[in-house]
Amino acid sequence: MRWFRAAWLVLALHATAAFAIEPFVIRDIRVEGIQRTEAGTVFSYLPVKVGDTLTDEKAAQAIRALFATGFFRDVSLERDGDVLVVVVQERPSVAQIDFTGMHEFNRDQLITGMRQIGLAEGQVFDRGVLERAEQELKRQYLGRGYYAVSISTTVTPLERNRVSLNFNVEEGRVAKIRQISIIGAKTFRESELLNQMVLRTPGLMTWFSKHDQYSRQKLSSDLESLRSFYFDRGYLEFSIDSTQVSITPDKQDIYITISISEGAKYTVSDVKVAGEMLIPEADVRKLIRIKPGDVFSRARLTESTKLITERLGNDGYAFANVNAIPALDKAKQQAAFTFFIDPGRRVYVRRVNIAGNTRTRDEVIRREMRQLEGAWFSGERITQSKQRVDRLGYFAEVNVETPAVPGTTDQVDVNLAIVEKPTGVLLFGAGFGSGDGLTFSGSVSQQNIFGSGRHLSLSLNSSKINTVYALSYTNPYFTVDGVSQGFDVYYRVSDPSANDLARYNTETLGGQFRMGIPVTDRDTIHYGLGYEVVDITTFPDSPRIYRDYVATFGPSNSNLFANVSWARDGRDSLLYPTKGTLQKAGAEVGLPGGDLNYYKLTYQYQRYFPLT
Repeated sequence: MRWFRAAWLVLALHATAAFAIEPFVIRDIRVEGIQRTEAGTVFSYLPVKVGDTLTDEKAAQAIRALFATGFFRDVSLERDGDVLVVVVQERPSVAQIDFTGMHEFNRDQLITGMRQIGLAEGQVFDRGVLERAEQELKRQYLGRGYYAVSISTTVTPLERNRVSLNFNVEEGRVAKIRQISIIGAKTFRESELLNQMVLRTPGLMTWFSKHDQYSRQKLSSDLESLRSFYFDRGYLEFSIDSTQVSITPDKQDIYITISISEGAKYTVSDVKVAGEMLIPEADVRKLIRIKPGDVFSRARLTESTKLITERLGNDGYAFANVNAIPALDKAKQQAAFTFFIDPGRRVYVRRVNIAGNTRTRDEVIRREMRQLEGAWFSGERITQSKQRVDRLGYFAEVNVETPAVPGTTDQVDVNLAIVEKPTGVLLFGAGFGSGDGLTFSGSVSQQNIFGSGRHLSLSLNSSKINTVYALSYTNPYFTVDGVSQGFDVYYRVSDPSANDLARYNTETLGGQFRMGIPVTDRDTIHYGLGYEVVDITTFPDSPRIYRDYVATFGPSNSNLFANVSWARDGRDSLLYPTKGTLQKAGAEVGLPGGDLNYYKLTYQYQRYFPLT
C-alpha cells in the first residue's frame, strides 16, 4: 500500500497537523529503481534500519538524506505490509566529454581541471556543475585575450541513463592592444613612460611574448612600475587619477588610457633617526642610502629600511620594524625623513627542522647550518645556511621559513624544506669519428653515496686512439671541522699511430691524494700529493718534439708532484647563481725524487651578475 510520496512529505513538514501516518515497525527494506548505485550504498545513507519504527519525522530524514547524496533526482517511500520500499530515480552519469572548435587549450589539461570542480566521466551529471565549467572555460579564454569567444554545451542522452557532453567553442581572434595613451605627462616623454610597461601595442616580437594581449594583472603591474619610475625620481606626490580600458564592438581591439598627475619634484632636506637605539646611531646612519640634498628616491628609502632591519635581525631582533616617516614642505618642495626604529623583542631559535630529505641524512644538512639551535636569531647566518645547503648540489630547491613559536614572544623555529634531485649519474655512449674511430665511453658517479654526502665516480673511455680509466673518491667531512679528504687513481693510454696521425704512444699510470681545509665559510685551501709514471714510445718517423723529449729525459719518467690551491666561492647559488664571484688560484711543482722538475701556476675568476 502506497501511503505517501516525497512531495506530500515536504508539505507535511510545513503543516504540522495536515498530514500524519500511522507508525509501523520496519521488518524489511527494499530498494527499487537503482541501475548503477549499489543497494548497500542506499542502506548506508538511510537513517532508519530494520527493527526501527518509522514515523513522519524519520521518513522526512530519510528522504533528505538520500537527496543530499546527489545521486538521485527523485525519491519516494512506499509501504508494502511491514516492508519499507525505497523508490529512486537516479541522476544520469557522464559517459563522455568532448570539445569542438577548441585550439588554444590542451584537451587533457582541461579534462583534469574540470575533474577538480566535479565534472568528469563516470561521475553523476549535475547541470549546476556544468554551468560552472562553462564559466571557468570562458574565464580561461578571456584571460588569454579571446574576448569574442562563444561557448555552448550540448547534452546528449545515451542508453543506460548516461549523457554525453560536448563543449562547442567559437574562439574568434585574440584581441590586441591597439593604443596605450598616458595623459598628464609633462616632465617625461610618453614613449619613455611606455617603455616602463610590459603591455604594448603589436610589434616584431609580441607574437612570442604575448605582451600585446590585455591582462588586468599585467596592467596593475605596469601601473606600479609607473609609480616606481616617478617616486624614484623625486615625484613624491605622483598619482594615477584614472585608468580606462575600452574594447571595440567586434571585441578585437583594446584601447588603454591612463591619466596621471606628476606633482612637484622633491629633494631631501634632513634625515633623522629615532626610536629605541640598540646599535650605535653612527652605524645606523651608514646604512641609510638617502642623504640631505639628494633627490627623493623611494627605492633608496626602501633599501635603507631593509638594511637597518637586516642589521637588527643579525643581532637577534627577528621582528624589528623600521618606518621612514616623511615631513613635507610643499612650498620649498622638500621632504625630511625620520627613521623610527622599533626592534621588538630579541628572539632565539628553538629548533631547526628539516623536511623533504628522503635519501640524504640529517647530519649532512645540519653540518652546513650556521644558525644553531638555542642561539640568538641571525638573519645573516640563516642566509649563509641556506646558501651552503644549496651549494651541496644535492637538492633542486632549498626554502627557509622562520615562523614564531606559538604561545611565545621570544622564540622562532627555522624550517628548512628541501626537494632532492638525483645525484647519481650512469652514462654509456658510443660514437665514431674520423680521428678517434669507434669510441666507447661509460661512467658511474654518485655525489651523495647512501645519503652520506661522499662522492665516488668511476669512468671508462675507450677509443682507437685514447683509453682512460679513472677512479675518484672524496669525503667532504673527513673531520667534523669540514676537512675534506680524497684520492684519484687513473690509467691513460694514447696511441695516435693507430689512426696514422703520428707515430708515437704514451702510457700513464698515476694517483693523487687530496685534502681540503676550510679557512672561512667561503674560503678553502686544498693540498695534494701525487705520483705518476709516464712511458713514451717513439719511432724514427715520430714528431721531432717527442724524439727530442725522449732523448733528453728518457722514454720512462716518474713524477712526484705537489699542489696547493685556494678557492673562494661567493656565489649565491650553485645551480642558478645570479650574483657573486668564484675565484681559484693554484700552483703545482715537481718535487725532488721524481725525474722531472717543473712548476705550473693557474688562476680562475668568474663573476655573476644579472643582465636585466
